[in-house]
This record gives sequence, C-alpha cells and structure tokens, in this order.
Amino acid sequence: MKFLRRNQVKRQKVQSSIPFRLNFLFFIVFLLFAALIAQLAHLQINQQKKFTSEVNSTDTKVETKNVQRGMIYDSTGKVLVANDASRAITYTKPLNVSSLKMYQVANQLVKSVKISTSGLTKTMEAQYYLAVPSRLKKVDKQVKKLKGSSSGSKLYQAEVKYVKQKKLTADLTSKQKQAAIVYSKMSGAYSLSTIYLKYNDVSDQEMAEVGENLTSMPGIKIGTSWSRSYPYGKSVKSVIGTVTSRKQGLPSDQINSLLSEGYARDDSVGSSYIESEYENVLKGSKQIITLETQNNKITKEVKTFGGQKGDNLVLTINADFQQKVQDIMKSEVESLAGGNPYLPGAYAVVMNPKTGAIYALAGVSRDLDTGKITENALGTINQTFVMGSVVKGATVMGGLLSGAISPNSNTLTDQPIKLKGTATKASWFNKTGAQDMPLTASDALMVSSNSYMMQVAMLEGGFHYSPGAALNLPNSIFGKLRGYFKQFGLGVKTGVDIPGESSGFEGKSGQANIGKALDLSFGNYDSYTTMQLAQYISTIANGGYRLQPHILQSIRTSNNDGKLGRTVYEFSPNVLNVVQANQAQWGVVKEGLWKVVHGTNSLRTGGLLNNTSPAVAAKTGTAETFHGSTETETDSSVSYAPADNPQVVVALAFPGMASGNQTHASTQTADTIYKAYWKMVQSDQGFK
Repeated sequence: MKFLRRNQVKRQKVQSSIPFRLNFLFFIVFLLFAALIAQLAHLQINQQKKFTSEVNSTDTKVETKNVQRGMIYDSTGKVLVANDASRAITYTKPLNVSSLKMYQVANQLVKSVKISTSGLTKTMEAQYYLAVPSRLKKVDKQVKKLKGSSSGSKLYQAEVKYVKQKKLTADLTSKQKQAAIVYSKMSGAYSLSTIYLKYNDVSDQEMAEVGENLTSMPGIKIGTSWSRSYPYGKSVKSVIGTVTSRKQGLPSDQINSLLSEGYARDDSVGSSYIESEYENVLKGSKQIITLETQNNKITKEVKTFGGQKGDNLVLTINADFQQKVQDIMKSEVESLAGGNPYLPGAYAVVMNPKTGAIYALAGVSRDLDTGKITENALGTINQTFVMGSVVKGATVMGGLLSGAISPNSNTLTDQPIKLKGTATKASWFNKTGAQDMPLTASDALMVSSNSYMMQVAMLEGGFHYSPGAALNLPNSIFGKLRGYFKQFGLGVKTGVDIPGESSGFEGKSGQANIGKALDLSFGNYDSYTTMQLAQYISTIANGGYRLQPHILQSIRTSNNDGKLGRTVYEFSPNVLNVVQANQAQWGVVKEGLWKVVHGTNSLRTGGLLNNTSPAVAAKTGTAETFHGSTETETDSSVSYAPADNPQVVVALAFPGMASGNQTHASTQTADTIYKAYWKMVQSDQGFK
C-alpha cells in the first residue's frame, strides 16, 4: 500500500510539471518569432534604402573579344586569303576609370612596350597633358580668365587649344609621347570594350614584362591579333578587296552603323569588294563574356559564348588560271603599247554560260604618260567602253522578236546608208557601194555588216529606207533597241556579286540625236563593261537565260584541324530574265556566230579562231572612238566553246587602239585564253 501511494505521488508531481514545461517552450518560440519579426521590420524599414541602393547598383554587362576572320579559297581548294596570328597588347576599359588612372597605366605600359608615335597629334599630346588633375586645374583657371565662364565639352576644347597654343607639351620625352598615343586610345574606348594598343611586332621581352605587371595595370591584357595574308600571291587581291588595318580602324563613312552592330573602333572590317560584300559571313561571332558588377566593380566574369571563327568563302575563280589570264593581258598590253599610244589597258572575263560562275576576270591599266602598267581586274566591271559590232547578235535578235525580220525572211542588201542631211554610214567592207550584196541575217553577222543592222533598226521604227530620204524615226526607237539589248545584259548591271559595278553609259536620245539610233544598232554609241559582254554572250550560248555572274561558289565552315568543313551555302544559278525567242530565231543568231569563225566568205571577221579547238563561235567588234581629236578604236570580241555544247565564254576589250590597226588583238588573245582554259580548268576530252 505504501508503495502504491509513493507511485501516485510521483505521477501527480510529473503531471503537474508538464504544463509548466509546455508553457516555457511556447514562451521561447514566441520570443524567437518576435525577434524574427523585429529583424524583418528593421531590414524593411531601417535598412530599406541601403538594400535598394545595392540592388540598383548591381548590373550585368557584356564584354566582347575578336575572333579569327574566315578564309578565302579558290575553286580547287587553294588558299587565296589566310590569317596570320600575332601577339598583341590589348586594353579592356574598366568601368568608371578616371583619366588619371589611364594616364598612370599608359606611363607604366610604355616602360615595357615600345609604341609607334607615327600617328601622334598635338591634340593627343594636349589631352595626355590634361589627364593630370593639377595641370587641368591650372589650365582651367587660365582659360576662364581669358574667355570667361564656360563648361562641359566647350571648356575642355578651349583647354586643349590653350595647351597647344602655349606649347606646354613641347618638352615631352619619347616615352611620354608613346604614352600619349596609348592614353588617346584608352580614353577613346567605351567601357568594357577591348582595343589593341600594340598588335604586331610584340617581342618576347615585352610579353614577359607586361605579363609580370598585369595586376598593376588594370585593363591591360595579352591577346592575339589577326591580319590578312596571301599565301598564293596577290593576283586576285584587287578583286578580293581589302580589310582595314587596326591603325585605320572602321571606315569613316560607316563608323556609326558598324559601332551599332558591335564593332570596336579599331576592329578590322572588309572595306572593299569581296571582303566587304561578304563581311557578315567572314567576320564570325565575337567571344562574349558576361560581367556581373556591383557598385561599378566587377564581381564575376562568365564566358557565355566562346566565339566562332568566321565562315570561309570558296570562289569560282581558279587561282592558276586567273594568274595565267592576268599575265596574258599584261603581256598583250606591253606588246601593243608601242604602236598604240592611247591604249589605256585591256580587260577579259572568262565565265561558265550555264551557271554564271566566273573562272577569271583580269585586266590591266596603262598610264598614258608614263607607260606604267598596273593590275586592274575590277576594270572588267567598272570601266565602260563603246564596244562596236560585238553587240550585233542582240540587234539581229531584236529584229526577229519585233517582227522586222523573220527566220524565213531576213535578206537585206548591204549598201551605204545615205540619208538627207547626214553623212553616209556604211559597212567596213563597202564604203563606196562597190561591194553591195544581199545578206541574210546570219551572213550579216558573219561579215559584220553595219548597213544590215541600220536597216533592221529603221524597220523596227517603221521607216523603210530609200537613198536620200529624210530619216523619220520616233524617239521610241532608242528605248526599243536598248530594251532588246538589256534583255541580254547590255546597258544594265549584271548583278555580279562584287560591289562597284557600272551599268554602262547611254548616249543622248531624242529627235536632235535621232541619227545616233543607227549608230546604236551596230554598237557605236552606248558603252558597256566587259562583264556585260560576258553576260550577253552567255545568254546567246545557253539559249536565252540571262544569268547572274557570280564569284562566290559556296560558304563553308572550318573543321577543328583548320581545314574546310561542311557546306552551309552553295550558289545556285540565278536567272535574271529569259529572252523569249523560239528555236528558229536562236538558230539564225547562232548560225551567224558560227559563220564568223567558220564561214566560207573571205570577209568573215573571226577567221583567226578557225583552228581553235574545240570549235568556237564568236562575234568580233571594232568601235570608232577618239582620244581627244585623234581617231582610235575599241578592239573587242565575244565567243563561246564548244560551239555545239558551250562550256565557257570569253569576253575581251582592248580600248584606245590605233585607228585602222590590223593586230586583231582580241581574237588572238581569245585563242590563247582558250588554250589555257582547256589545259588548266577543264579537259577538252569528249568535245570537238
């Protein structure tokens, strides 16, 4: 019994202590919650401004770095344009860096690195001088005494001017002048943008010394610079174009648009021709580094994109053949110059008539005063000349399409054209009328009859010629003739994928010049480029498809080993328009071009190509031109081969030749080019 009573007493004591323990526990929890609420209130009320400020001061910014530019290859895989890597000293401008700090970094850098001062200006020296606050304060005081109160950029400009006028930088040492160049580049950069302070000829010692002192020069880094090189020679550099150097920086006429696209001021960029046309392909994608900043200090750097090298261009040009054609043109002009003092150069285009692919475009310019000959392949697209009778294939087709003549009825008599009030116009072989003869359209092409073409033009204008009659043609005859020419690419831009193409030149129209319509019909009025001639003869060769000439064959990536990778783009033939002629009409024109070379008439104009193999169809031209008051000629030719299955066309122009010359330069040169083509570009096996 006593034992039971003791247990009951214990249970009563335990039970009485439980409420006390629970209450104590609840009290502790209450205190903790109260403390938490108090802390939250403190953070939200008392510390709100502080944390809001910190949040607002936190930011994410982007830094970019250059990558290697895409390379350029010829159609056989030879490297035409490569990249040479060189060590470089770069500067990534920190956030909110002071002028004094940049001044100090510039001074320290030139202790280890030699910087060229070739581009140093007095303004740069003055800005470097004013980077020291004590100097700026003194100059500021003097300027305000002289000119009164001003502020901002106007005040600074006045301070720079004062420094230059007072020659306060006259005693700068060589190292200080180098530092002035560096400071100018630094201060001109945007925050977090990377610029090159020295991008070539960085020595081992310079690299070592800069590397040892990076921590004391904020923003200075060791990097890599890329420059263009031409391992296969510079024979096509005038076509490929150029890239601006680091020193040149962005082209002044494009600087704002390029800066908005993410370029830095000293970035290299394609500035002409193919390098410019395909800049977006070649430039690649810059490396991207995301920077987290707080209170204008970088707290974290993350490489979010490693950058991607630019894609590569594969051109339609065959480098060996291009060089050969260029050498041929130079050699021809050198040999012709003695007897042709007004010869300003010569131009050639070799093209695939089925695709528009350009195998070679070559040209040279000749200084008439010094005789110096320079490469000018781009003259094929931007130099225009009156080309002469080469255009007569388009004239005949215009006559057929207009109904002035037909495949079954196209015989006209070659005779001197004598109109009231105008000088007689005649064919080269029938100046007096002693050689009057009936000619079909094909035979007219064979012997290059001017009279035939003029009569076709008059028929198109609704005028039936009779000797001595007054010429009565509507103004619309100019547009009609040119309309047919343009269907072949004569007088319009060809669309070639190289910037700077000319559309040619049109002579004056209207009744005051109505007689010139006759000159236009046989190619002695408007002027065209050699590329237009190539497109024109290609349109005949392929049966009416005016194709865009192109120098880009494909765009390809790079493999890890640096070699050409997968194809991301391949050019497909681009038909600009179709000459809507039937088979019989094409037969008339093509038969005429065949007869130019292989006809039996002794007056045929392309007989020098008779032995060219595979067989060629062609049209020659001799335009009457002037150098001042001296009569000259343009010797031109267009041709395709093989005549029955065209694989290649050749267009040539030799302007400024001596009047009456018998060199036949264009046809002889065409024969030489064909021999080189079948040897270097395509086998002639299977063709005749």
